[in-house]
Amino acid sequence: MTAIDGSAVISRAMPLKAGEIRASILAEHGFSALVKTTINGEAHTLLFDFGFSENGAAQNASTLGVDMTEVEAVALSHGHSDHTGGMKKLAALIGRQNIPFVVHPSVFKSPRYLKYAEELKINFPKLTREMVKEAGLTVVETEKPYLLLNDTILFLGEIPCSTDFEKGFPIAHCQKDGKEVWDAIEDDTSIVMNLKDKGLVILSGCAYAGIVNTVQYAIEVTGVDKIHAIMGGFHLSGPFFEPIIDRTTYELQKLYPAYVIPTHCTGRRAIMVMEKEMPKQFLLNMAGTKLTFA
Repeated sequence: MTAIDGSAVISRAMPLKAGEIRASILAEHGFSALVKTTINGEAHTLLFDFGFSENGAAQNASTLGVDMTEVEAVALSHGHSDHTGGMKKLAALIGRQNIPFVVHPSVFKSPRYLKYAEELKINFPKLTREMVKEAGLTVVETEKPYLLLNDTILFLGEIPCSTDFEKGFPIAHCQKDGKEVWDAIEDDTSIVMNLKDKGLVILSGCAYAGIVNTVQYAIEVTGVDKIHAIMGGFHLSGPFFEPIIDRTTYELQKLYPAYVIPTHCTGRRAIMVMEKEMPKQFLLNMAGTKLTFA
């Protein structure tokens, strides 16, 4: 089952440009993925998240020779800035107005911040409906599951809590009616595809709702219990989440995915545990990687 670089599944970015070794892929603590589906010979393209910096994801798209004009719709995993920072530049590369931009309405909550102590609060930059409109995107707000691109991609919407160990991010806070409240990050979501005869491909941004919780909800919504790939940020880094690494890995094993691809905020320790415990399913991801599930 294990796929290797240069196989039908994994293609890494090459450092070549015009026959010389000079192309470079940028890596940052952000997430952005171009998702392509093909059914009956008809292809569709979705942009999922925008990365962190203003230029990083857009520069990578250019370096990789990605044709962003093929993007038909955009979806956002949640409203944190490491997923929204490159919106303006990537939207400009799409080059058309009124591209559907599917989000949970809570992506626009503000202010949002991480509260380490009363005297230490670190704010997330604002994301507003006006900013989205200026980028040429048309907001589609939904808390419910929402089908995209000829029903080939499912935006999961708000993910209810069902597991007993995935409790969210305790230091995330926001203001509501002028009062500080815990931010449940209810805008956190994933996208889901159903690969013919092989099962679900689930792609998360940060999985604040819990990656196991997310997969279970995807199964509930789609009625498909076979899992082909679980990929994305699983947010298992740092003192609040490292205690559930082993339990998360165990629960992922019980789901029997063909592939598990932890990225972004999953954290080094969690990635090492998953590689050790799921060696046949584990795929190492990095910026500029193309994964093909057929």
